[in-house]
Amino acid sequence: MLENLPPLNNDTIWQIIDEKLDNDLVNKLVWYYLGYRYDSVNQTWDISQLEESWKQEYPSPPDFIANRPPNVKLTRSILPENKQLLKEELGFKGYKIGEFGPPQTRRATIANWLLGYRKIHNLEC
Repeated sequence: MLENLPPLNNDTIWQIIDEKLDNDLVNKLVWYYLGYRYDSVNQTWDISQLEESWKQEYPSPPDFIANRPPNVKLTRSILPENKQLLKEELGFKGYKIGEFGPPQTRRATIANWLLGYRKIHNLEC
């Protein structure tokens, strides 16, 4: 279920922002890096790699684009020094007024969180 994910590189981040990756795939990226794993034998989610607060609030992976609460939790988990990575690393200037709504804002949060994850874990661009 979480196999064949795109690499965590700048192209993938831009595809998230530009809505070139569908919501399902974007969610799967976040799930994977948060630590959700699908056990296809038992057809259940293995949450043993999740941080405790995620285990308690979201024992099943949430839809980060359709639902505000898990996206807010994701936002709050971004380290303060990583809050501006979209601007600092990608030069993202934000969406234009009238061209965005909650789904685009949530995608930007996801993109920034993934950049923060990449930075914390020293993953290749």
